Amino acid sequence: MKRKAKIIRTNEEGTVAVCIDVQNFKPILEFLTKDTRHKKKFNFIVNLVLYRIRNTEVYDKEDINKKSKGVTAMKFFKGQSNDRIYCKELTRKDKTFVIIMAELLEKKKTQGINQKTKK
Repeated sequence: MKRKAKIIRTNEEGTVAVCIDVQNFKPILEFLTKDTRHKKKFNFIVNLVLYRIRNTEVYDKEDINKKSKGVTAMKFFKGQSNDRIYCKELTRKDKTFVIIMAELLEKKKTQGINQKTKK
């Protein structure tokens, strides 16, 4: 199933883009603009992603199942509220690396991921 996403940020060269899935745009945007703490953490994570700096404490691959390739998570306030935004990474034909924020999971409490999020 094809879905659409809106680009919210790109790096200076235009080789990396961060997008939000149109279907979940509103809840994700509301979460990110909830307060300055969320905005700061989000900007920190996005800057790392745009410049391909690896920091597994805040952004890392998620091993959901064998079918799910390129799934990552933005990890907000690990050890506290443990909010996550699950993302899909892809490379377009023009070699642009794209991260699509697809699913918001507030206050993640378990190690596993529910069926809805897996899909």
